Amino acid sequence: MQLNLPTPIESYSFKGVDFLLKRDDLISKELSGNKARKAYYYLNNIPRNITTIKSFGSIQSNAMYSLSFIAKKLGLEYIYYANHIPSLLRTKPVGNLKMALENGMKLIEGYENISCSENELLINEGVATKEAYYGVEILAKELIDELGSQKEYQIFLSSGTGTTALFLSKALKVLNAKNFKVYTTPCVGDRDYLIKQFKELEPDSKYYPYILDTKKKYHFGKLYKEFYILWLELQKSIAVEFELLYDPKSWMIILENRDIFKDLVYIHQGGVLGNSTMLARYQKKYGDLNENN
Repeated sequence: MQLNLPTPIESYSFKGVDFLLKRDDLISKELSGNKARKAYYYLNNIPRNITTIKSFGSIQSNAMYSLSFIAKKLGLEYIYYANHIPSLLRTKPVGNLKMALENGMKLIEGYENISCSENELLINEGVATKEAYYGVEILAKELIDELGSQKEYQIFLSSGTGTTALFLSKALKVLNAKNFKVYTTPCVGDRDYLIKQFKELEPDSKYYPYILDTKKKYHFGKLYKEFYILWLELQKSIAVEFELLYDPKSWMIILENRDIFKDLVYIHQGGVLGNSTMLARYQKKYGDLNENN
């Protein structure tokens, strides 16, 4: 499979914050952003005896779709477990779910049904695996090659399981790139949840990224008008589509802490294929706010 690596770095400004944008959304149409980085290992290293890939997580997960694409490309069966399948999506799947099903994914409801035989590979939710380090290390090396060592850079990327942020921070430290500091924010849970996820993959806290959070508590997947407005402002200000679930909180963090980000490098983690379902939800609740932005 052809991936567009290394990805370019572009210069932008948003609400007075000058920043560099690492365009990992351009890795490929089907497999982009942090999912491409985390799943990179599996593209060439799945054991020959494996006939089936299994995973689990939310019903509109970007990782769910990415793994469905990999399984299809490798000619493997793909089974995905969702804890709950809404009745509407059973009859009329949309977004990432629809695309994953079109790739041949078999969907099963209930984590209690998860099983794995010797010919099956079970990949953790969000591709939160130690093997993910392989692809994220390549990202670290690209940043070093492209940006050099003359300036102190602040790298920012949002976190679900926190795998990419953790391994990027670790890789840069292992590679002795002392002029890079990695920052992240928890989008799925809180700070304690994120640290717990870190510990499952890396017990040594010296490799952990800096964690910042908003003053207001936000619940993952819930619609917030301020997120929608900020996302619309990003689209209007910058000719790049950002992801609608994670990126708004990330930019809220950056704008609240702009004094930290003097030389910001923002990692675009892709995921825009899932925007259609989120945007439909926002428009249903708040209307088309583009008219006022």
